[in-house]
Amino acid sequence: MSTTPHQPMGIAVIGAGYWGPNLVRNFAGSPDWDLKLVCDLDLDRARKVAGPHVGVTDSLERVLDDPEIQAVAIATPARTHHGLALQALRAGKHVVVEKPLADSVARGREMVDLAEAQGLVLMTDHTFCYTPVVQKMRDLVQSGELGQIHFIDSVRINLGLVQPDIDVLWDLAPHDLAILDHVLPGGLPSTGIGATGADPIGAGRACVGHLTLPLPDDGLAHVHVNWLSPTKIRQMVIGGSRRTLLWDDLNPQQRLSVFDRGVDLARTSVGGEDPTASRVSYRLGDTWSPALPEREALGSMVTEFAAAIREGRPALTDGRAGLRVLEVLEQASHRLAEQAGKTYADGVMVPAGPPPVPQQAAAASVLEGAR
Repeated sequence: MSTTPHQPMGIAVIGAGYWGPNLVRNFAGSPDWDLKLVCDLDLDRARKVAGPHVGVTDSLERVLDDPEIQAVAIATPARTHHGLALQALRAGKHVVVEKPLADSVARGREMVDLAEAQGLVLMTDHTFCYTPVVQKMRDLVQSGELGQIHFIDSVRINLGLVQPDIDVLWDLAPHDLAILDHVLPGGLPSTGIGATGADPIGAGRACVGHLTLPLPDDGLAHVHVNWLSPTKIRQMVIGGSRRTLLWDDLNPQQRLSVFDRGVDLARTSVGGEDPTASRVSYRLGDTWSPALPEREALGSMVTEFAAAIREGRPALTDGRAGLRVLEVLEQASHRLAEQAGKTYADGVMVPAGPPPVPQQAAAASVLEGAR
């Protein structure tokens, strides 16, 4: 029995800066989508990104008024996501937003609530969650292959770019937090978040940052991000009671390794004097690397966006996933503000920096390009 293929859905990409070209390429190449427009204030840049067969515009109204455009992909600065998404949702468009979902929990929650009230899909482009390696990590963790998770260490460091409007935690940590939310059975914790940051170059915002997150049974997750390192490192270690995995994103020959090594603890007591005494033994077993398919994560992301719309269900990385990441980032910003003797409120990411762009003004400046 033959099946009729789905009619491609119309979509526009808003923002032709850093991330926009990647979205344009994947939506244009997907059988699920018909890329109608690329929208950016810089029309020359939009034309270069769009190519000869896709229209360009510097008018958001043209995008939102087009009945053939059913969805929009937003790739503009974080402070503009809220205003853009609300306008698109009110116009009846499904929305996918690059990370982070918004610049505050309150604004992110407003986006999620409106999408749900309108019966529309709001998706966060947590791209790493669609990579074969992170999907394999999720399988290994949630199947119990690693046992009880004892610790997670994640390192994401490189040289630059120092962002003008957000600190290093808001710039880099959303990747790691989205991965943890996707991989861990219980998702990200909502309380007990710790954070430290430093600005050794006087940039006016943290350029080096550390996040700590509690895990069940006294486990701990640690995320280290840094704009100042001349060496680029992208690694995550997830240690469990049975096995430990290492993800090295810069090693294409062996991105994922699983170690049958660890610590075993046996409780002992001598004459009842010390019931908490323990005997530690070390387990040294084999190491193996799962076979992973090669495919572009963004291709899987745009496919999932289409499937969520057609099936009327939340996307794998829906707005609520983006909101959970925002909750951790906002708590981290509160911790950093407390350390500096300041306050953090109303989505001001860097207390010592400039005030956020008012939402009524954001609509006029949202097309300045993505970070």
